[in-house]
Amino acid sequence: MTINVNGVELYYEKSGSGKPIILLHGNGQDHTIFNGLIEKLSVNYTVYAIDSRDHGKSSKVKKLNYIDKMEDVYQFIKELEIKKPAIFGFSDGGIIGLLLAINHPDVLSELIVGGANTHPSGAKSFLMFLLKIMHFFTRNNKHELMLTQPNITNIELNSIITPTLVVAGKNDFIKEEHTISMAKNIPGSQLKILEGEDHMSYVSDTEKIYTIITEFLGRTKI
Repeated sequence: MTINVNGVELYYEKSGSGKPIILLHGNGQDHTIFNGLIEKLSVNYTVYAIDSRDHGKSSKVKKLNYIDKMEDVYQFIKELEIKKPAIFGFSDGGIIGLLLAINHPDVLSELIVGGANTHPSGAKSFLMFLLKIMHFFTRNNKHELMLTQPNITNIELNSIITPTLVVAGKNDFIKEEHTISMAKNIPGSQLKILEGEDHMSYVSDTEKIYTIITEFLGRTKI
C-alpha cells in the first residue's frame, strides 16, 4: 500500500490485528528486513512496516534529513488515525523514533530503539572513515546523512516521556559508551546490551528480536 504524506509517497505493509506497532528499518534497507518479525508479531499486533523516503518502494528524494523522515512517520500515524502505536526502530529507524518521541511526545505508547546514535560521533571511527571514502566517490545522500546527522542533544533526550528500551549489540559499530549515555539521558529508560551480537545480527534473528520487543511491551502493560 502507499500513502501520500509530507510531500512524499510512502510504501507500507499492514498485517495482523491488535495493538499497533510500527517497524522502521535502517539506512539503505527497506521493510523486508522485518519479514520474519512481521509474521510473528502479526499474530497479536497490528503491524505497520514502512519503507522510509528514498528507500524501497517509497519516493526518491535528492536530500535526506532525519527531521523530514520523522515528520513522514508522524503524518503517517495521523493520516491513518493510528492510536498510540509502539515503535521498533532499528538504526536510522531508531533515530526517527527518538525524534518522534522528542517532537511529538503524546503520539507513542512505547519506543524500542536498536543500534541508534544521537550524533555522528557516536559511531566508531572505522565506520565513519569508510563512509567518508564511499561518499567521496559516490556522493550518496544516505552516506551524507550518516556523516552529518543526527544532532540530538542530551536536553532533548531528557524531555522524552515515552517508555523506552535502548538495545545494542556488544559488538555494534555504535560505541557502547554512547549507547549507555543515551539510555541514561532518557528518563526511566531500560538498556539491553546483547553479548555476542553486532549491529544487525539480533535484528536478523527473528526469535531474539521478537522476544525483546514483546517482553518490553508486556512489561509496560499494553
